[in-house]
Amino acid sequence: MSTLIDIIASAGLWAAVLRIATPLIFGTLGALLCERAGVLNLGIEGIMTFGAMIGWLSVYHGADLWTGLLIAALAGGIFGLLHSALTVTLGLSQHVSGLGVTLFASSFSYYVFRLIVPVAGTPPTIAPFQPIAIPGLSTLPFLGPAVLTQTAPTYLAILVALVMAYILFRTPVGLAIRMTGENPHAAEAQGLNPMRVRYGAVIAGSALMGMGGAFLTLSAFNSFFPTMVQGRGWICIALVVFASWRPGRALFGALLFAFFDAFQLRLQTAVQGVPYQIFLMTPYILSIVALAVMSRRARVPQALMQPYRRGER
Repeated sequence: MSTLIDIIASAGLWAAVLRIATPLIFGTLGALLCERAGVLNLGIEGIMTFGAMIGWLSVYHGADLWTGLLIAALAGGIFGLLHSALTVTLGLSQHVSGLGVTLFASSFSYYVFRLIVPVAGTPPTIAPFQPIAIPGLSTLPFLGPAVLTQTAPTYLAILVALVMAYILFRTPVGLAIRMTGENPHAAEAQGLNPMRVRYGAVIAGSALMGMGGAFLTLSAFNSFFPTMVQGRGWICIALVVFASWRPGRALFGALLFAFFDAFQLRLQTAVQGVPYQIFLMTPYILSIVALAVMSRRARVPQALMQPYRRGER
């Protein structure tokens, strides 16, 4: 018991929670924005992989870190445009299109990486984002090293969550997005163009997914390898349901999963004689339990995965 308390009370654990949560926050908010407009984007896994690759590759070839993050967002937006063209304009299956985008983006990432970067025993590295020490605050006991000594993208992810919550529920733009996801024909009757709203939401959401992937190579690590996303995109899809399509809850869900993950990593070294696979399963099992509990009260956007055709009902 004392070991568990020591782990939970350590500032290093909570600093790791924020680092692990950051790509999940970006990805979950991106998926949430898409789904609020009525489009399921299963391309998230591939978009995050491509964002990780293209962001790192940009910096490797001389761009600064913020430019690399921006390029990853633009790349994600392009894949969002592709997904929108297939699902919004052509009305194809959102499941099939999303999985197709994931397969294409993941494979294309590896192809471009191997085309430009020579094969080497050790992947080349870059200088990633460094933690920002906030004068007067980063030296505070516990709170400073745990929360106030993070890299800039982590603070940006939290800011994006707060801004998205405000936009979705406090502005006409957010009302248009939510109305399109609930009843696009009612939105059309109010003078909105549901197809444009869906295009904009999917492109913006996919850009956030690309930024989530870029965080892995520009901040969490300093190199790229094709399997580094490791299912984070699928976790984000589940976190959207956990969050009941609300940005604030999405932020909490990402932090909760990150806590489970960071906690099991420390348990592996603190508890001996237990197969490490048990610890690796723990965050996923606990997340499934939390998802099962929360999803019972979740209200799905009524027009989610329903293609829209003007004039049809």
